[in-house]
Amino acid sequence: MSSARLLIGPVLRRVVGSRATVWVETSGPALVRVTTEDGAAGEAATFSAFDHHYALVVVAGLEPGRITPYQVFLDGDQVWPEPDGKFPPSMIRTRPAGDSDARLIFGSCRETTQHATARKLPPDALDAYSRRLMAAVRAGRPGEGGGAADGGDDWPDLMVLLGDQVYADQTSPTVRKLLRRRRNRTPDAPADQVVSFDEYTKLYLESWRDPEIRWLLSCVPSVMIFDDHEIIDDWNTSAPWRTESHQESWWSERIASGLASYWVYQHLGNLEPDEIAADPVYAKVVAAEDASSVLREFGARVDAEASGYDAALGEGKSPAEASPPGRYQWSYSLDVGRTRVVVLDNRCSRVLDRRHRAMLPPTEWSWFTDQVHGEYDHLVVGSSLPWLLPPGIHHLESWNERVADSDRPLLAGFAERLRRALDLEHWAAFRRSFDALAQVFVRLGSGPAGQPGDRVGAGPAYPPPASISVLSGDVHHSYVARARFPGGPATTPVHQLTCSPIHNQIPGPMRPLLRLGWWHGPSVAARLLARSAGVHHPPVRWRKLDGPYFGNAISTLRHAGRAAEVTIEGTAPNGSLRTVARRSLTG
Repeated sequence: MSSARLLIGPVLRRVVGSRATVWVETSGPALVRVTTEDGAAGEAATFSAFDHHYALVVVAGLEPGRITPYQVFLDGDQVWPEPDGKFPPSMIRTRPAGDSDARLIFGSCRETTQHATARKLPPDALDAYSRRLMAAVRAGRPGEGGGAADGGDDWPDLMVLLGDQVYADQTSPTVRKLLRRRRNRTPDAPADQVVSFDEYTKLYLESWRDPEIRWLLSCVPSVMIFDDHEIIDDWNTSAPWRTESHQESWWSERIASGLASYWVYQHLGNLEPDEIAADPVYAKVVAAEDASSVLREFGARVDAEASGYDAALGEGKSPAEASPPGRYQWSYSLDVGRTRVVVLDNRCSRVLDRRHRAMLPPTEWSWFTDQVHGEYDHLVVGSSLPWLLPPGIHHLESWNERVADSDRPLLAGFAERLRRALDLEHWAAFRRSFDALAQVFVRLGSGPAGQPGDRVGAGPAYPPPASISVLSGDVHHSYVARARFPGGPATTPVHQLTCSPIHNQIPGPMRPLLRLGWWHGPSVAARLLARSAGVHHPPVRWRKLDGPYFGNAISTLRHAGRAAEVTIEGTAPNGSLRTVARRSLTG
């Protein structure tokens, strides 16, 4: 009998063709084997780091168009499903051959499980979604259509989690109690925040062992991207912020541990089977008897690459000269049917040098523009931070960016303090990148629908996509906004789809301020303020179609042929889901 136990998982990450990846954390070294009822299987030995043990198993031989239960074994002993499990068996759903449609669920900002938080929050939207999916399975109709209106649900092809999957700086009473008991913490470390890799593991243990969440993660493929709270609030908001953070005695361990744990728990599973072996970090980790130093050095190096790039720019080097060779990239792309999904890093790789301030460095931006060119029906850009904010807030952020770059120290200092106090750090505060993204969308969406236009990138011209959607979170309210490009040739509809939080709550006084941000009068005043600082008019106009909704929510994006529809569902007091918005994106 194996001495190892299953601590977290199984987490179903990617399903690509006849293969799937399943991630687990175990209590000790083990050979992990995953099998299905129809003979598909895969196995992998755990790798070890910081006295924790993990495996990512590639399951091969799956049949297309099937929903197949699976089991997990450690050293030959079955550990999943649990013998006394109260939930339906975990399953892998493969797409039918030639299926072009896609069903994505998405959201962000999930404070720890509702069983552990000290705050009285509305019901967890992901818990509610999981319970509804279980009910569909028990009723013998997994994967049936129907939607939220009649209690049915399409089985999702992918769950896109857009940041703040854990909160390193806002811990639960359970984690804070653990931190108080630890004797060998980094000197001067914040008493109620995690710093070490081992402390980070407690966040995932607490969150992902929530029974409903554990079952959902075992059945629905998922991809993820970080936002600031995986590390700390305001992470990389500005160059002064980065300088001050690096001066803290505990910061080097915090950033290295945060990035290393994110790679293990979240990013590794973003890779499809063919990409896993090619990942340079994975090769080193599985080859090491103890990968602690590999991951520690990796986390430190990734942060050093970002700060070193800014430092080189500050010394007058060109972006090409400043770019470190082999820089690690967190952004990634994938296809689901005829839908192209590109998920962008909005945090770690920011360029903060005042003359080159951008969401992504030039090499990664070039990668992005290459990824969005190709033959597909729908483009989805995953961005933890909304591209389109309430207009009044957008103009305030653009004004703040310009004033914070002032040569007058008192004025720049005031703007920097305001930036941190109000979290003025979205795309609007990186106007170079905001405008560049608008230009990409115009270029992609130009030309007659279904005919070759001027959508030209790394390859030949392609027809414009039927829809372009930016999926985001962060701002603790949900809304749908439509973008328009005055005088531009774009024919493809472009929407901002924001869903946040999954399980959190925005302070009451903030709600009227966010509503005001959509009103015409305050927006005009903020625009005039930005203009007074020399900020040019944005190249895109937008208006809110649905929202803002301030409760916990989960959203579904459906693509059927060249039609697209989004549904936002919020939690009711009884823990069920109710539709708060449904919008055709192509009608």
